[in-house]
Formats: sequence, C-alpha cells, structure tokens
Amino acid sequence: MKRYERNRIYISEEEQREIKGFRVLLGGAGIGSNIAETILRLGFEHITIVDGDVVEESNLNRQNYKQTDLGRPKVEALKQRLLGINPRAKITAVYRFIDHENIRGLIEGHDVAINALDFKSDIPFLFDRLCSERGIYVLHPYNVGFAGIVMVMKPGGMNLESLLKEGESHVAFEKLAVRHVTDYFNYWVRPKLWIEEVIQKYEAEKEVLPPPQLSIASSLVAGMCASILLRIATGAFVKVFPKFYYYSEYDDLN
Repeated sequence: MKRYERNRIYISEEEQREIKGFRVLLGGAGIGSNIAETILRLGFEHITIVDGDVVEESNLNRQNYKQTDLGRPKVEALKQRLLGINPRAKITAVYRFIDHENIRGLIEGHDVAINALDFKSDIPFLFDRLCSERGIYVLHPYNVGFAGIVMVMKPGGMNLESLLKEGESHVAFEKLAVRHVTDYFNYWVRPKLWIEEVIQKYEAEKEVLPPPQLSIASSLVAGMCASILLRIATGAFVKVFPKFYYYSEYDDLN
C-alpha cells in the first residue's frame, strides 16, 4: 500500500498486514492522544478510544489537540483528527469514563491495551487485572517532562499494584511508578538527580496540583509505545514489568 511504502525495510509487508487488523484499546485520551496518532501513522488501523473528559486549554501544551477543540469531548476531537489522516481506519470513540459497570464490555474484543487512565480510583488497577485475565498486554506510559517511561504488563505477570505498600493509596500513584524507575537507576546505574529534583519541587508546592508535564515526553512516549506495540503485534520480545522502557536526551552526556 502506497500509504506505508516508506515503512519498508523497518516493517515487512507481512508485519504491516498484521498490525493493520490488530485491535488497540486506548484507555484515556490525554497522553493517549499523542500515542493514537503515532500508532495510526505506523499502520494500526483499529483503535478504540475511551475517555469522558473534554479538551481544556491546559492540555494544549502537550496533548494532540487544537485551540478550536476547546470544550469538545477529547474522543470526538481525536477521532476526527485520526480520520483526517486515514479515513479508512476503524476508529471507535467512546465518550465515557471507564467505571466498574462498563469496564468489562469495553475491554472485550481487543488485542492490546494502553492504560493512560488517571489514578483517581482503583479503575486503572482493575483495568490491568481484567486485561491480564483475557491474555491482553497492557502498556503504561508516563510523561516525566524531559523523559518518557513505558511499563508493560504481561498477562499473568506482575502488576503495578505490587508497588503499593500496605496502607498506601492509589491516588497520585504516578509518583510511585516514577520512584520505581529512579530507585533502579540509583541502585544499578547512575542516579537521575534531575528527576529527583522535579519530584522534590512538586512535593513542595503549596497547592494540590497535577504533575508538571511537557510536550517533549508526550512525543517520546508516543514513539516508544508505537515501537512496543509493533513488537507485541508481531510476536517479538518485549521487556515486561518490573522492567521498563526509559528514554531521555537529558541523560545523553557524551
């Protein structure tokens, strides 16, 4: 197909056919909006997007929306954008938050999932457990400003809940996930002092605010997720949790 002819060498014709019909469930259309466009351009043409949020001005520094999208449901704005890139793609937009009543039905019929949900309840953990029961890999993307992190949950493998200590809340879990990464580098490689400084400044803020995020990491994570999805769809090796994928130009000191 002419649309994907520049994918040649990197992706074989057989692999291109495989990913075209691979059904991706995207839970959350925040950082998920960046991932959606990247995987669509790579050749994933069956994408379900679920989110009950609308586009706000504070999203425009890092998410894949325009000024004219303000106030629109994210899933509708994103679907329109994706179909503008590939009108033949099968894009399903579900304008609802995932909850205990609809989660099982939403997961059914998909081959892989991306968990970009806010950790405001137990839903992200339930999402992972139900996907695991159905043999579905789950990707967790994280925006750390100048760094992108992706954790992959393997069906039947360890899950993110293992990072919670007794009595700890799931609220603001993203910080624990980032701590998991920095602890690894502190012990095994080279400390990520700049991330430690960001966490300290965030914790010192007087108001309760969402974590700071940049467009840089949104783009990094989108590329990382696309590459990982390609590997899962074609049966290639992927690192799974408690291991993780991490990239930042901030660490390139050579």
